[in-house]
Amino acid sequence: MNNVFRKKSISDLMANSRKNELNRSLSLLDLIFLGVGCVIGTGIFVVTGVVAAESTGPSIVISFIIAGIACALAAFCYAEFSSAVPVSGSVYTYTYATLGELFAFLIGWDLMLEYVLAIAAVATGWSAYFQSLISGFGLHIPEILSSAPGTNKGGIMNLPAMLIILLITALVSRGVKESTRFNNVMVFVKLAIILLFIVVGIGYVQPENWTPFAPFGFDGIVTGAATVFFAYIGFDVIATASEEVKSPKRNMPIGIISSLLICTVLYIGVSLVLTGMVPYQQLNVGDPVALALRLVGQDSIAGIISVGAVAGITTVILALIYAQVRLTYAMSRDGLLPKKMATVHKKYKTPFFNTWLTGFVAAGIAGFVDLTTLAHLVNMGTLAAFTLISIAIIVLRKKHPEIKATFRVPFVPVLPAISALLCIYLSLSLPGMTWVAFVIWLAFGFMVYMVYSRKHSNLN
Repeated sequence: MNNVFRKKSISDLMANSRKNELNRSLSLLDLIFLGVGCVIGTGIFVVTGVVAAESTGPSIVISFIIAGIACALAAFCYAEFSSAVPVSGSVYTYTYATLGELFAFLIGWDLMLEYVLAIAAVATGWSAYFQSLISGFGLHIPEILSSAPGTNKGGIMNLPAMLIILLITALVSRGVKESTRFNNVMVFVKLAIILLFIVVGIGYVQPENWTPFAPFGFDGIVTGAATVFFAYIGFDVIATASEEVKSPKRNMPIGIISSLLICTVLYIGVSLVLTGMVPYQQLNVGDPVALALRLVGQDSIAGIISVGAVAGITTVILALIYAQVRLTYAMSRDGLLPKKMATVHKKYKTPFFNTWLTGFVAAGIAGFVDLTTLAHLVNMGTLAAFTLISIAIIVLRKKHPEIKATFRVPFVPVLPAISALLCIYLSLSLPGMTWVAFVIWLAFGFMVYMVYSRKHSNLN
C-alpha cells in the first residue's frame, strides 16, 4: 500500500512543463479576466437574492466577507504554488508533489465532479435568463424543450442549456487564445453592466430595508457563507492555466489575487445595493437584480441587466469547461486517466478529444437532470480543494525549502492552518446529504484508483 502515497518530484513536474505541448499565449490581463469571468456570473445575478431571502437577510454582505476571507487565505496558497510550480492541474498537481498520489487522485476526482456539475448548473441558470430575455421580444421556447425532467414543468430536456454548453465547447476546442478573446469581451460587458446597476441602484436605496440586518442570526450568516462559496468557485481556474501563461512565475500570483479582490468588492457592492433597494423577503427569484430595477421603475435598465446576465453566465461556462479539461489533461498525462484524454490536437494545440468529451457529458447532465439536489456538491468540492491546498503549502515549505517562489504565503504554518480550519468549519454547515453524496463519490473514486489508476500511473 505504500506506493499509493508515492509523490511526483518537483523536478519531474517542471520537466513536463518544459516539454509542454500547449500554447503559451495568455497575458496577465487574460488571466485576471479568466478568473473574473468564472467568478462573476450566477453568483452575483442569482445567488445573492436567493441566499438573502432564505438564509441571511441584508447580512449577506457579512457572508460574502467571510467567504472572501476564506478564499483569500486559500488564494495565497494557490499563488505561492503557481509561482513555484507553474504546471497544469492546479490543486491536483500540487497535492501530487506534496501529499502523494492517492490524495492527488481523490482531489482530482472530486474536482472533476465539481466542475462538471458547475458547468451544468450554470448552463441551467443561463437557460432561464436567456428564455426571460427572448420572451421580451415575444419569443418562447416550448416548456417540453426548455426544462429537465423532474422540474414539474413537463419538460423532457433543457435544450438551451445543452446548446450553450456545446457552443462554448466548440470555441474552447479551437484554441485558448480564441477562447480568451471572446471571454475578455464578455467580461468587459459584464463589469460595465454590474457597475451600471450599482450606480443606478444606489439612488433607490432605503436604509430601513437593512433592518433587521441579520434576521436569521449568526447561524444564518455562516450558512450563507458556505452557500455563497458557489459564487466564488472560479479563481482557482487560473491555476489550471499555468502551462499556457506567459511569464507564469510573475503573472500567476498577480492574476489569482487580483481577480479574487475585484470579485469580492463587486459582490459586496451589489449585495449592499440590492438589499437596500428591496426588502430581502422579495428577493427569492431567479433574476433578483433585474427584479430590483423593475420594482423602482427602471424597466429599460432591467432589460440591459438581463443581457449582461446572459453574457456574464456565458463566460462562467467557458472558464469551467477550460478548467475541467486542463485538470483531466494533467491527470491523463500522469497515467491516472486514459491517455487519450491527454492527446493534443496538432492544429489547435488543445486537448481536443478531452474538450468534446467534457462538453457532451456536461450537456447531458444539464439537459436531463434536475440539479437542485446536487448544487451543494459543488461547494463541497471547492471547500475540499481549498483545505488540501492549505495543508499542501505547509508540506511544501517543510519538505522543499529549496523551492523559490515569486510570492510566498506569510506566517506559515499559521495562516494556511487557519485557512484549512475555516474551510472545514464552513463545510460542516452544509446539509448532511451533501456529505453522504461526497463520501459515496470519493469511495467510487478510490475503487477507480485501486483498479485502474494505480496500475497505469507513470510512477508505477
